[in-house]
Amino acid sequence: MQNIKENEKLSTLNHSCAHLLAQAVKHLYPEALFWVGPVVEEGFYYDIDLGDITLTEEDLPNIEKEMKKIAKDGKNIIRHEISKEEALEMFKNDPYKIDLISRMDENETVISCYTQGDFTDLCRGPHVSSTKLLKNFKLLKVSGAYWKGDTNNKMLQRIYGVCFETPEELEAHLKELEEAKMRDHRKLGKDLGIFMTSDLVGKGLPMYLPNGYIIWEELENYIKGKEKKLGYQHVLTPPLGSIELYKTSGHWDHYQESMFPKMEVEGEEFVLRPMNCPHHMMIYGNSIHSYRDLPIRIGEIARDCRYEASGALKGIERGRTFCQNDAHLFVTKEQIKSEFESVVNLILEVYKELNITEYRFELSLRDPSDKVKYYPDDEMWNNAENTLRKVLDDIGLDYVEKIGEAAFYGPKLDVQVKPAVGNEYTLSTCQLDFCLPMRFNLSYIDKEGNKQTPVVLHRAILGSIDRFIAYYLEETKGLLPLWLSPVQINIIPVNNNFHLEYATKLFNKLKDLNVRVNLDDREEKVGYKMRESVIQKIPYAIIIGNNEVETNTISYRKCGKEETTNMPLDEFINQIIDEIKTRKIN
Repeated sequence: MQNIKENEKLSTLNHSCAHLLAQAVKHLYPEALFWVGPVVEEGFYYDIDLGDITLTEEDLPNIEKEMKKIAKDGKNIIRHEISKEEALEMFKNDPYKIDLISRMDENETVISCYTQGDFTDLCRGPHVSSTKLLKNFKLLKVSGAYWKGDTNNKMLQRIYGVCFETPEELEAHLKELEEAKMRDHRKLGKDLGIFMTSDLVGKGLPMYLPNGYIIWEELENYIKGKEKKLGYQHVLTPPLGSIELYKTSGHWDHYQESMFPKMEVEGEEFVLRPMNCPHHMMIYGNSIHSYRDLPIRIGEIARDCRYEASGALKGIERGRTFCQNDAHLFVTKEQIKSEFESVVNLILEVYKELNITEYRFELSLRDPSDKVKYYPDDEMWNNAENTLRKVLDDIGLDYVEKIGEAAFYGPKLDVQVKPAVGNEYTLSTCQLDFCLPMRFNLSYIDKEGNKQTPVVLHRAILGSIDRFIAYYLEETKGLLPLWLSPVQINIIPVNNNFHLEYATKLFNKLKDLNVRVNLDDREEKVGYKMRESVIQKIPYAIIIGNNEVETNTISYRKCGKEETTNMPLDEFINQIIDEIKTRKIN
């Protein structure tokens, strides 16, 4: 799905269409007042104050009809330049425009506005030349939006839309949106009983239901198993810490805006932790280490909390609490290359096994001109960035450099995935850190008996397990591979009077083998049960009828497939056990 904001022609078209929307709303609701109507990646929106009137999705076709009427009339869109004083006079009865004008730069003495027929609005532009060019649009949804994004301000109504040059482009885009809607992990999560949210619990605080926790446990066991084979030691640390811990690490100075407010208990100040590295630094520092002990790999599936604005929340992809597949590797300088290469190899191995193919590597570096975001030590930064760049070049990894994307304490390698829905984001990461070990006074004894400071690699393979589940649900449309599916097999007897006994024996046999199996013995037609099985995304549906009972076989149909396969019972069970054990990807 293309980014409309980055396409100059589409950006102009959509911004012009936002004005068309505002003009139509003004015709239908003369008392309407307008805040801003920018172009966004998905199209455009306009924030509108309609007083006591609340729009719903059912109102959008009527607004579209008025927009088409205006477009057909084909008025020219004319740019005017007026003084600030003239602008204040022109919009004197509009508090939103007055606010915009009054906050403009004092040196900005000339203000541009655009007129199309009976409608004039402030705008820098550019716009298309005529409303007749705005024919291929669609209003998508309406929602609430606080004025200026401040929850203390009035709630406005935000109407979203999109516009293209041709009807074919619009139709193709709408099909993509419909596909994205079907893949949206929030819809799948609700339909498949994976997670839920509740305003009473709190925004951005999802809760995993039994089906979701099965997926969670399988992923946790999968990645922990791989880490244990590589010598990782797993720990458990508390989801909060004292303010002093985060002052020592530097997070309080450099990351405070993303942290929840501090809490005071018995004179001590605590904060919910945004990440786990300070705790793992303390675990390393709990005992004396020799160079022979290194590398030490400390891993944890750790619960973290970060403050996210409510508008940025998105199901389990982006919440205010999440669990990281986190680890910190304490190494000597000589071990950086081999350990970093091992992390990269683990990422590639996991991606291959889970069939993740759309990804790329970014080397995230600091912006040297930013004296606030980054820990102030030029020598340390130059050393860290040059070391990491050389490691990546030596292992032959293709990457692009991104200035200003590093963590405050060090550069990092990010793996950007292209999900089936929305824009790419970071899934896995590995960070090189010379800073935190110094701040925590960590050390090891070298061959000569001298104290040395270790280097730390921060790494997350699945990233946050929450985000990974969201990503994987959208990639698979909820049809997860057998080993991850909450229910792996659905047994459907054709007639309970004749086939339930055989079906029950099969159910018990599979259950004893730890297969997650369901027996659908409801008094419903087979076709209805089959459709339900598909809706619930159960990988295998087994049909038990006369032939299966008489021949000691089963007939199965894979979810999404039309053909039915018959085979001996024991052969099927062996096939299923192998598919689960080897974590096959269909």
